[in-house]
Amino acid sequence: MTMREQLTERFDKGHLSYSSIKHALGDMKVWEMYMKRELYKESEALRFGTLYDMLLFEREKAMNHYRVLNDEDLARGINSSRPKLTTKYKERLAAATAEALEAGQEVVTGEDWKKAAAMIDRLGICGLRAEFLSGQFQVEFNEDIDGIPLKGFLDCLNEDNIVDSKSSRGIDKFKYDVRSFSYDIQAYIYTKVFGIKDFYWVVQEKTYPYLPAKVKCSEETLFSGEMKFHQGVENIQNWLNGNSSTETYYADFIV
Repeated sequence: MTMREQLTERFDKGHLSYSSIKHALGDMKVWEMYMKRELYKESEALRFGTLYDMLLFEREKAMNHYRVLNDEDLARGINSSRPKLTTKYKERLAAATAEALEAGQEVVTGEDWKKAAAMIDRLGICGLRAEFLSGQFQVEFNEDIDGIPLKGFLDCLNEDNIVDSKSSRGIDKFKYDVRSFSYDIQAYIYTKVFGIKDFYWVVQEKTYPYLPAKVKCSEETLFSGEMKFHQGVENIQNWLNGNSSTETYYADFIV
């Protein structure tokens, strides 16, 4: 049985992704939960990143997809120094969210919308957007790498390079984020699927003045991504074939 057939039979999903391979570098019981969609919990950072990407690459879609909540309207008439903590505010927020969901929209705070828009404006002012973020946006792929079925989207595909956007806690910390969030696996997959060697990140800080940077992925980082990719795939194959330990791993140390 091929891996695609094994994945389809077990999870009703016949492909892997960057995220699923990243999860396979740890506890395989957790990976199983991820594949069964039992682990997913969207964080504030992930929600903002999705908003930022959609506004940057698919603005018209973002305008239709999101309903921007007016914080002042929600807090109007509430006599409190911290209105967002009051029952009245939460009731109004729940009602506005339900109304948006019924209309097929996702709610976003006015604060987050303005921040994402300001960040994108900053990319335009510095020239990075016009210089580097061109070509095809949100390109979907469904390909095999060495018999491994992969599916995903990349942000920006140019003739001679691939660009992925990231909002970050700090430009100086991004090199650590590449390893800790396994962005190197993502870079390896994209370059391998599309046969393009040059991979860049356009990174932008999420705090004012929203400092942007263009970061080139080194050959060393691509190699690291390749090694981690194959290790994750090997762990998955062993798990699917019943050849992996069922032990749950945990940290054990003294401080």
